[in-house]
Amino acid sequence: MAADADDTVYYVISDLHIGGDEQLEEVDFLDELLAFLERLERTEESVELVINGDAFGLWEFTTLEGLAKFDHLEATYPDLFAQLRATGASVPITLLPGNHDHELAAYDEYVERFAAYNVDLVQEASITRPVGGRTIHFEHGHQRDPNNRIDDWGNPAETPLGYYYNTQVTSRAGRLSERGRYNWLRDVQAVTPTERMPIWLLSKYFYREMNPFMRHALVPFLLLFNISALLAVLAGLDLTGVISLPLAQTEAFLEGFGLAGTAVWFLLVINVAVAGLLVLIGIPLYLVKRDVRKTIDRFGVFETDLTVDPEEPYAEAARERFAEHPETAVFCYGHTHRAGVREVDGRLLVNTGTWLKRLHRRDGIVGVLPPVFFPSYQLCAVRIAADADGVAVEYETIQKPSPSPDELTFTERLLTLGRDPEPELPGRTVVTETGVVSSDEGRLQP
Repeated sequence: MAADADDTVYYVISDLHIGGDEQLEEVDFLDELLAFLERLERTEESVELVINGDAFGLWEFTTLEGLAKFDHLEATYPDLFAQLRATGASVPITLLPGNHDHELAAYDEYVERFAAYNVDLVQEASITRPVGGRTIHFEHGHQRDPNNRIDDWGNPAETPLGYYYNTQVTSRAGRLSERGRYNWLRDVQAVTPTERMPIWLLSKYFYREMNPFMRHALVPFLLLFNISALLAVLAGLDLTGVISLPLAQTEAFLEGFGLAGTAVWFLLVINVAVAGLLVLIGIPLYLVKRDVRKTIDRFGVFETDLTVDPEEPYAEAARERFAEHPETAVFCYGHTHRAGVREVDGRLLVNTGTWLKRLHRRDGIVGVLPPVFFPSYQLCAVRIAADADGVAVEYETIQKPSPSPDELTFTERLLTLGRDPEPELPGRTVVTETGVVSSDEGRLQP
């Protein structure tokens, strides 16, 4: 049973995505999750843990149906369920379904199965909790995402666009991941927004799957492409007599360095020739592509994106909630995997982030090399409690070592040298009677 006293401290986590086909079963943060649950088990505070959706990746099971998925979870993660039972005996644990585990709202048997582990499964799209004379609104957030909205809540046959993406792309990646040179495809769940999937696949192919000799041969050319393309244009102008380049003098200068200079000259000539050819081909192709895109836009072929605005739909939902229920101090959601706090109409919009790996895109500084997706962890639990001045929201970092250097090739590490991601969680923020105050940054901006 969930706690209902105003002095209850709420810890909120979401988007664990535990489970799935084959390689998706790997849970990189399992030790950290168990330690977090053990800490709550021993706390002397009046605490309730809210798991705000997508605790489990039920969409990612494509060979199991219904409660067979729960049986598999029990068998695969016995330590997790044992710790849930132990923690739940000390503090209330409330579990809300998300889109990936919407089936939890579809079968009443799940309520009994989770109750055996002292977890209160609430088969609703949202809940509220009292805090400091006000309330917190909890929802996973997928109902604000047109690609993942469940219109017929609790219907096990409800399959929005996101369902097909996960069964056809995410789950298949879990089945195929072990075939790669490195087990990288299982990180598909960490690719957000979804529109980055093609460039992520290109990046991993180039840096991980491409024949190493081919990649090492291409790197110098791609690094020098911008310079080579410029030189190709200048060479064309030289051939037409518009300008005069000191080509003979440059060749003679490089030949003075012997075999090494000759090799540099040869490499430069090849680069310029190839780059010039690509520029000549690329210009008409670009014009054709732009015209085709305009035609597609006129017919509205792609009216729905695979991704969703990470903030505005939730800000609008929060405004509506705050207007209809003025006692609400915090609108808490997950789904987008972006931990953050935003002031909306003098109250707080809070995203609980994800426990999955995060991938930070790092584009090349020069040349046309594919971007590098640098991995990191940003595990956190959001703590919401009454404060002397109002309602306080804090992010507690769950410490986890950085991903193994083996996840990046030498080339990727070299290209991102000094550009490691340093993600930061928001500081302590308080909703007062007059507005929102951050202890780190002063008054937040709407």
